[in-house]
Amino acid sequence: MAASTAAARGARAPARPAGHRWHRLDRTVSPYLYLSPFFLVFGVFGLFPMLYTGYVSFTAWRADRPGSEGQWVGFENYRKLLDDPFFWNAVKNTLGIGVLATVPQLLLALGLAHLLNYRMRGRTLMRLGVLLPNVTSVAAVTLIFVQLFGRDFGMVNWFLSLFGVDHIDWQAGTLSSWSAIAAIVTWRWTGYNALLYLAAMQSVPFELYEAAALDGASRWRQFRSITIPMLRPTILFTVIVSTIGALQLFGEPMLFSQQQDPTTGGSQHQFQTLALYSYNQFWGRFKYGYGAAISWAMFLLIVLVAVVNFLAARRMRGAE
Repeated sequence: MAASTAAARGARAPARPAGHRWHRLDRTVSPYLYLSPFFLVFGVFGLFPMLYTGYVSFTAWRADRPGSEGQWVGFENYRKLLDDPFFWNAVKNTLGIGVLATVPQLLLALGLAHLLNYRMRGRTLMRLGVLLPNVTSVAAVTLIFVQLFGRDFGMVNWFLSLFGVDHIDWQAGTLSSWSAIAAIVTWRWTGYNALLYLAAMQSVPFELYEAAALDGASRWRQFRSITIPMLRPTILFTVIVSTIGALQLFGEPMLFSQQQDPTTGGSQHQFQTLALYSYNQFWGRFKYGYGAAISWAMFLLIVLVAVVNFLAARRMRGAE
């Protein structure tokens, strides 16, 4: 009886056409197929080099020692890093330049975005104009800034001399070289961050500003009490991205150097960043294993800074 009932139900159930199954398969599989080129390219040019560099960092591979590429030394390269004064000098330089470049950059971008958000003539042209430094070649920008920060005939020293300041050898000092490199980074990335802030500002409901204006709030008060709180997620994003970029700083300090070996970051290594030091060990001294360890130390430092930023942001939300 049960068998006959099941058979009857089977007989009543309409058979699904093959086109319906293909349609379901297409909806399920197609998104993965569309995304697969990115992950394939990332796996070949991103993930594999990173993992291979991690493997090399555990070896004593040097170009001047044939057969050393397979010599496993465990954490020896990382232990050497802890006793390497040049490594800690590079960490200090990277963090110092990063702070000097990131903080003014984001503050300027915030103010610039606020100005660009006003209704004015030619604002589209102005919005595009702030992006020009970012699309300019880093080599061209750095070479121009090297001339501006020249010791004898630089325009910056000429301007400071109007206020009685003696000529500064920007490349010789630690703080002066940090400031000059930070100025290059700030020039390149302020407009980019300003456009990010501007896009976020335009999503803020205009009714909030109207209500604040009716209550007598000034423009500055509206900026502090409405704009800044509404932009907090975007500000956090730009802080993290700018911090990561600052920790990976390579082109600006390398082109800023006037030494025969630009990877040393000045005659006293006063602006040698972690990326420059890693490059110096890789291609200047051909210590592949040690250079790979520096690269992974830089990666771990970036992860640490990103986690600290994330925890700080979550704590701020909790406090609210």
